[in-house]
Amino acid sequence: MIFMYKIGVVGDKDSVLAFKAIGIDVYPVIEPAEAQKTIDRMAMDKYAVIFVTEQVAVNIQETIERYNRQTLPAVILIPSNQGSLNIGMQRIKDNVEKAVGVNIL
Repeated sequence: MIFMYKIGVVGDKDSVLAFKAIGIDVYPVIEPAEAQKTIDRMAMDKYAVIFVTEQVAVNIQETIERYNRQTLPAVILIPSNQGSLNIGMQRIKDNVEKAVGVNIL
């Protein structure tokens, strides 16, 4: 049996619309509660990867952390069209340090 997983992106409309051109499902959100509900619905709907803009993620950190403790979906923070808050890069550094024991980045 083959399982088909999906990829989606959650964030402000201007930041996420470009992803539609490459076939990624796009979910523009404005309010933090709307983002939380959208991510929860995507997780139940077999999304394997959910990209979330850093500007949205900063307001829904509990939701992001809840999914970080699970294998799927992988929630990956990306910068918005307004630039990066460096949250995503800091998470990568923290995970590498946890895995290797030293910050090699």
